[in-house]
Amino acid sequence: MLQLSPVNQRRWQRFKANRRGYWSLWLFLAVFVTSLAGDLIANDKPLLLVSQGHWHFPAFKTYSEVELGGQLPFEPDYRSAYVRQLVEQQGGWMLFAPIQFGATTVNYDVRTQVPSPPSRDNWLGTDDQARDVAARVIFGVRLSLLFALALASVSSLIGVCAGALQGYYGGMVDLFGQRLIEVWAGLPVLYLLIILSGLIQPGFGWLLGIMAAFAWLTLVDVVRAEVLRGRNLEYVKAARAMGLSSLEVMVRHVLPNALTATLAFLPFIVTGAIGTLSALDFLGFGMPAGSPSLGELISQGKNNLQAPWLGLTAFCVLAVLLSLLVFIGEACRDAFDPRA
Repeated sequence: MLQLSPVNQRRWQRFKANRRGYWSLWLFLAVFVTSLAGDLIANDKPLLLVSQGHWHFPAFKTYSEVELGGQLPFEPDYRSAYVRQLVEQQGGWMLFAPIQFGATTVNYDVRTQVPSPPSRDNWLGTDDQARDVAARVIFGVRLSLLFALALASVSSLIGVCAGALQGYYGGMVDLFGQRLIEVWAGLPVLYLLIILSGLIQPGFGWLLGIMAAFAWLTLVDVVRAEVLRGRNLEYVKAARAMGLSSLEVMVRHVLPNALTATLAFLPFIVTGAIGTLSALDFLGFGMPAGSPSLGELISQGKNNLQAPWLGLTAFCVLAVLLSLLVFIGEACRDAFDPRA
């Protein structure tokens, strides 16, 4: 069992004392785990198919119709009446996910004009391309969270290293670094992303790299201030006197204290990343067309005012997700407050 130091135990107790942030953390973890298991919740392929005494897992492996007793050497449409009848004739059965649609599955059985309202088959209705909104929300949340967490990790690594170098060495390193940050922070990030999207096909890795080039600026000032304060403490001077190198002093003695102040900023970095990605997708400069996206759902709600369930669904999901992250960030800020 993980044993926390007395200081971290007090921080955890202060975090738990903030009930709103504490329960928001558990709700956020539940949402994140649910989104990661999206293929088990929303899928147009059976999770389990039993035919001719053999077990198949179409949701995780591709099978041809011939392997299921049919005639065509292609993967079948498992939701079609023909495949259902074929499996039943061989004494088999299929187990589908609760939502029998994937993120890009088109529901050709919709009897009304699309976007269609919520129904028994489509719990949150369909969008203007007859795709299930509930399935796209699940995969859109997963995409947004994975992107935001990856961005927070990369930008934190860059920001902590840059702030530590500036704060520890000071002098010309600090002066040059501050001038570079002032120039870099003055660049219009959103406009640059829009311009570059006209030259390069946008994608997950491309957007992550461009946004990470600017997101690291958030943590530099915090880490720099902590390192500036801690580099002249007695135990740091003693470590230098013992012959430790500058890298060893920073890693062992200076950065551990500086990192605690940065942890409170991580939920806010994740919040900003989700908001930026949604804004880019809303404007059409984000993920490739067809990708499940909350921003694209907002755009559909704007273009289809006669279908209010699209805009309301996107608003509620983003509002709940960002609120949870803000509450977690507030609890982290209270837990790591040095005055507490």
